[in-house]
Amino acid sequence: MKALGRVVAKGSGGAGGGAAREVYAALDLGTNNCRLLIAIPDGDSFRVLDSFSRTVRLGERLGETNTLSPEAIQRAVDAVKICVQKMKKAGVTRSRAIATAACRAAKNGPQCIERIKADTGIAFEIVSPEEEAKLAVAGCAPLLDPSRDSALVFDIGGGSTEFVLGHDGPEALISIDMGCVRMAERYLHSDPPTPAELSSLTAEVATQLKRVRATIPLERARSVIGLAGTITAIAALQLGLRRYDAAATHDARLTRAQIEARFQQLAAADVATRRELLAEPKRAEVIVAGAAILVTLLREFEIRELTVSESDILDGLAASLLPA
Repeated sequence: MKALGRVVAKGSGGAGGGAAREVYAALDLGTNNCRLLIAIPDGDSFRVLDSFSRTVRLGERLGETNTLSPEAIQRAVDAVKICVQKMKKAGVTRSRAIATAACRAAKNGPQCIERIKADTGIAFEIVSPEEEAKLAVAGCAPLLDPSRDSALVFDIGGGSTEFVLGHDGPEALISIDMGCVRMAERYLHSDPPTPAELSSLTAEVATQLKRVRATIPLERARSVIGLAGTITAIAALQLGLRRYDAAATHDARLTRAQIEARFQQLAAADVATRRELLAEPKRAEVIVAGAAILVTLLREFEIRELTVSESDILDGLAASLLPA
């Protein structure tokens, strides 16, 4: 596994002058967001030129219909078109684009990918849960201390959550079909959610986590690293950030007590209030479900503290483009 250092390049936003160079693009089409990372190689690592994220809710109502809606697919196409514009401006020479839980689960997932390619020219690959987990742990490799035993890495997405026990590479991994969008649509129908709704959601999460216990030897984990929007949003709230600042949240330590307090705060608020509380208001609709997943796994696995990583699957994708 390559150890990455996500460094923001000064003067970012274009390929710039000088000698020809490689410019990488990593695209991740998830259940909730379409994201882009543009970077240049820097030794065994890379430097970030630009990044982009748009909420597309590709997996909207997927649990009910098993199908990606035309409206959701159009939102994804529109977001990818913006990514293409940014890639052209930066002079991208190599790219990799992946689609995850929503396209895996939907019966028209392959047709969605074909539509995106026809409209944008970008060929997305629908990756397996195992590949998604490997890319996630590769992305946060800089936070894995080689002098310590294995870490438990988890990535709460929109449609699924990946768990990896890792050190120099994944030693055990599992993907569970519980993400913030999926669980919000299934259980949280009131604004704010009722205690009964929250109880049903957390009970389902606790049941699903039994599969994680059966697959991953949690006793071998000496540290815990959390990835993706739920964790970073809660970190920003805990730090009192009014504007999102990845530099402030990356490598932050959060205790279970702090996360429990932020969960209670968010769960008691209606969606309008949550938009005011969050540094990223677009997460207001699904943050309670994501936070419920997070606090339940902390309780069930008796985790007292975790490290927040801003480096995630996009960084793993960028790393996969580096020369072997």
